[in-house]
Amino acid sequence: MRIALIIYDLGPGGAERVASTLANNWAKSSDEITVVTIGVVEKDFYALDPRVRRIGLGLDQRSKGWREFILNNIRRAHQLRRLARSGAYDILLSFGDNTNVQLLLATRLLKIPVLVAEHNDPRKHFIGAIATWLRRLLYRYARLVIVLTPDIGRWAREIANENAVRVIPNPISEQFLKYDRSPNEGSTHAIVAMGRMVPQKGFDYLLRAFALCAGRHPTWTLRIFGEGPEHQNLCALADKLEIESRVRFEPVTREPEKVMRESDLFVLSSRYEGFPMVLLEAMASGMPVISFDCLSGPREMIRNGIDGVLVPPEDVEALASAMDRLMGNEEERLRLGTRAVEIDQRFGLARVSAMWKKVFEEVLIPELKNKRLSHLGRQESD
Repeated sequence: MRIALIIYDLGPGGAERVASTLANNWAKSSDEITVVTIGVVEKDFYALDPRVRRIGLGLDQRSKGWREFILNNIRRAHQLRRLARSGAYDILLSFGDNTNVQLLLATRLLKIPVLVAEHNDPRKHFIGAIATWLRRLLYRYARLVIVLTPDIGRWAREIANENAVRVIPNPISEQFLKYDRSPNEGSTHAIVAMGRMVPQKGFDYLLRAFALCAGRHPTWTLRIFGEGPEHQNLCALADKLEIESRVRFEPVTREPEKVMRESDLFVLSSRYEGFPMVLLEAMASGMPVISFDCLSGPREMIRNGIDGVLVPPEDVEALASAMDRLMGNEEERLRLGTRAVEIDQRFGLARVSAMWKKVFEEVLIPELKNKRLSHLGRQESD
């Protein structure tokens, strides 16, 4: 199969990790995989297998006003249409809401199959009025719409062809399955959280929850890994809550598996999610985890009380209570972490990759049959 996977960039995010993980896995199967980004190659955070062809369009300039916005999108549409008409690919697979819209606009009336994948919860994640309108208009023209959970699938069937929606969860990267965890025998302990510092990730809730229970656990610290526009506001909030000496804000790490191996508890405090990779990775690493019970994502991963803890969405006191309980109970942390690794049985890379392969075959086999029949028809007429 000749597949072009199109995404805005390969920066340090969950969808970007999924894209690189899948591309590397598919390339091992002798498929011809190309990763195309709207941005440049030089900004890549994730490494790709040498067998993956890499194209960076270099069209990620910020728009200063409506004129530039329109011109930038015309340039992107032009380049994406050239890509689609090149004849080099059997399938175009787009990752991410705005990129999905741009690709569907660029490929209107072309015969190449276009698959679009949502990697957030579109019921919560606002992408702008124009893009939202275009998404509702254009998703019906996608050959398939791939979503992360059945609940999001119900949303997709309202704006796309009902028979064109498929549910495929995110896979666990294999690097998180290589480490055995052992009990922390040191005198200090750490809670870890990771993600882009934006309101969606709810790190303000996490700081407030930690402030409610930190006094009872003086050997514990909170480490938050990430970058983003909310960084200064979060630092100021830690100061206001008088926990600044117990909180460490750290940059994006290239070794999240190492950080998780060295930490004692993972907390996801997001206001909403799609299917959070970082929670998958924490559980696969054998970490005890606590998460808000978002409308989508964590509830599909965590079996509450068995391999993690779910608390009501955006309930800071409930989050603090769960953190307080696990911080004070090493035995329960060990029990939850021991069961957490079972998540690989549900969302392992081999299983998720097989789901994608089934989707590709569903699209390509009819295409190949039609091409063969068309070829035979031309031969008979000759």
